Amino acid sequence: MNKQTKNNLITYGIVIAFYIIFEILILTGHLSSHMKGLLVPMTYYAVIAVALNLCVGILGELSIGHCGFMCIGAFASAFFSKVTEESLPTAPRFILAFIIGIAFAALFGFLIGIPVLRLKGDYLAIVTLAFGEIIKNVINAFYIGIDSNGLHFSMKSSMELGMEKDGNIIVNGAMGITGTPHNSSFTIGIIVLLIALFVVQNLIASRDGRAIMAIRDNYIAAEACGVNVTSYKMMAFTISAAIAGAAGVLFSHNITTLTASSQYFGYNASIMILVYVVLGGIGNIRGSVIAACILYLLPELLRGFSTYRMLIYSIVLIVMMIINWSPKVIEWRKRTFGRFSFKKAGAKEAV
Repeated sequence: MNKQTKNNLITYGIVIAFYIIFEILILTGHLSSHMKGLLVPMTYYAVIAVALNLCVGILGELSIGHCGFMCIGAFASAFFSKVTEESLPTAPRFILAFIIGIAFAALFGFLIGIPVLRLKGDYLAIVTLAFGEIIKNVINAFYIGIDSNGLHFSMKSSMELGMEKDGNIIVNGAMGITGTPHNSSFTIGIIVLLIALFVVQNLIASRDGRAIMAIRDNYIAAEACGVNVTSYKMMAFTISAAIAGAAGVLFSHNITTLTASSQYFGYNASIMILVYVVLGGIGNIRGSVIAACILYLLPELLRGFSTYRMLIYSIVLIVMMIINWSPKVIEWRKRTFGRFSFKKAGAKEAV
C-alpha cells in the first residue's frame, strides 16, 4: 500500500469515526436536539469546503463564487423534487434530485469557466464573486408555476403566470420554494462527503491531478511541457462546481423554505467557506473537512461561555492559523511526523 492510499484511508477513517461517535451520542441521548439539527449543515459545509479546496488549493485559482454553484444545485434539485413529489417514490426522487443538482451545477461551472478562467488572482476572485451575486438575484426574479397545462414562467410576479385554479406555484420569486421534501439526513450527508473525498483525492493522485498541480505551481512550465492548460483548468473547475452542487442538494432538502438569500448564498457565506479552506490548509483536503466541522460546531459548543463565546472563537482561529502556517511549527511537524510531507512554497501545504 503506497503512501497516498494510506493517507486517503486515514481521511476516510477520520470521517467514519466522527460519524460513529455522533451516532453513539444520538442513540445514548447525550446530544441536544439543537446539536442534532447542526449535523446535516456541518456535512454540506464540509462538502463545499472540499470543492473549494480543489479549486483554490489544487488548481491554484481563487474563487469566491462557489456559493453560487451551491445555489444552482439547491434550486435545481428542489424544483425537481417539488414537481415530482406526488409522482415519484422518495428514494428514486431524491437520487434523481442529486443527479440533476450536480449536473446543473457542473453545467454552469463549465459555462462560467470558459470566460472566467482566462483571468487570474484577484481578477478571478472578483468575477466569481460577481457571478455568485448575479445567480442569487436572477433566481429571486423567477416565478414558476405548474397546472394541468404544464409549466408557467414569469419574471414579473406570480399574478402574471396565468395559471388555472388547480395551479401550484413552485418558485415564488424572493420567497423561493416552500415545502421542499425533507430528505437529507446526517447519514446521507456523510455518504456524500465520503464520495466527494473519494473523487477529489483520487483525482489528485491521478495523472490529471498531477497535471492540474503542475499548472498551479508553474503555468508557463506546464504549458511548455505539453500540458493542455485550458482543458485541465476546466476539468478541475467543473468538478469543483459539481461537488458544490451536491452540497446544495443536501442544503435544499434539509430546510422547509429555500430562498436565494444573502445569509446562505451571499458574500459572507463564501468568505466563511474560504476561511474553512485556509485554516484547514490550502491544498490539504483532510484539513478542510476537519476545519469545517470544528469551526461550524464551535460557536454552539461555546454557548455556555455567554459573552466570551466569540472571543474564544477568535482565539481558536488565531491558534489554528499559527499551527497550520507558522514555519517553525511546520518544521517541528516535519521532524515529529516524518511520514507526512509539508510544502512551504507558495504558501501551500500537502499532507
